[in-house]
Amino acid sequence: MKKFLPHFLTLTICFTVILMTFTGCSNSKNPQETKEKHISVTLNEVAHSIFYAPMYVAIENGYFEEEGIDLTLVTGFGADKTMTALLSGEADIGFMGPETTIYTYNEGSEDYVVNFAQLTQRAGNFLVAREKMPDFTWSDLKGKNILGGRKGGMPEMVFEYILKQNSIDPAKDLSIDQSIDFGSTAAAFSGGKGDFSVEFEPGATALETEGAGYVVASLGIDSGYVPYTAFSAKSSYMEKNPDIIQKFTNALQKGLNYTLNHTPEEIAKVIAPQFKETDFDTLTTIISRYHEQDTWKENLVFEESSFDLLLDILSEAGELTDTPAYQDLINTSYAEKASN
Repeated sequence: MKKFLPHFLTLTICFTVILMTFTGCSNSKNPQETKEKHISVTLNEVAHSIFYAPMYVAIENGYFEEEGIDLTLVTGFGADKTMTALLSGEADIGFMGPETTIYTYNEGSEDYVVNFAQLTQRAGNFLVAREKMPDFTWSDLKGKNILGGRKGGMPEMVFEYILKQNSIDPAKDLSIDQSIDFGSTAAAFSGGKGDFSVEFEPGATALETEGAGYVVASLGIDSGYVPYTAFSAKSSYMEKNPDIIQKFTNALQKGLNYTLNHTPEEIAKVIAPQFKETDFDTLTTIISRYHEQDTWKENLVFEESSFDLLLDILSEAGELTDTPAYQDLINTSYAEKASN
């Protein structure tokens, strides 16, 4: 004999089943919609520095999110490490000195790395002395010991480029200590090593604040316009994901526009969460210093004249084994579209 459920219980079960069905559809649909709208991108930066303020403005103002990108930022602590992360697939996009892409290309990498956006157009480091030197000239470095940078890296090559422009032989006229890790030179200088030190921010300002050193020259001003840092990705990644590269570049251009059209104080307020260990006044001072020396480009286009200058710097430093073509390592289409 069949047993029948009460009418109200039957209706309740049916309603529950229908509700679960629609709920299940909704839950399975939302992640897919989110995935379609927001794409995960891992960016490996060579260093975490106020020098790259427009990029942090883009992050903090939500420009990457506006472009549908969920950005994960990782600090590589050196261009060699950033490039390794890029080649291994740990990072989708790298931010470093473009000289590293030339090295990789000349080593015969099949899936070589291409630069698609240039952010800085001047060197971001400063020469720090132990005493105030209002009448400093580069010839004052003769016979001195200087804490420099990694061999083959942009900081060291630009420093040597400036020395040669001032008729100083880096190998004979002074001693350059390249044994200290990136980011540790300020502490070494404060501890008594070297007569001068080539420092990025906030190291340079920190040494001045504690009275352990004084900025006497800007490598950014004395070297002229140099393609110091650029964003790059593997050829295969760019070919498969042109939309991601474009959206990423669009966000960067928005950050650059904001930086060029706002005061150092306004910029400092935006990027302060990225530099919690730096007080607001120091942050503002550093941004002002970079603003005054015309550090950032008006657009992200990596021009051929800049690439040629980079090749000259590499050649003078003895680091250029072959001369790659501009069109092989530079793609300006994304930056041009973003700036329009």
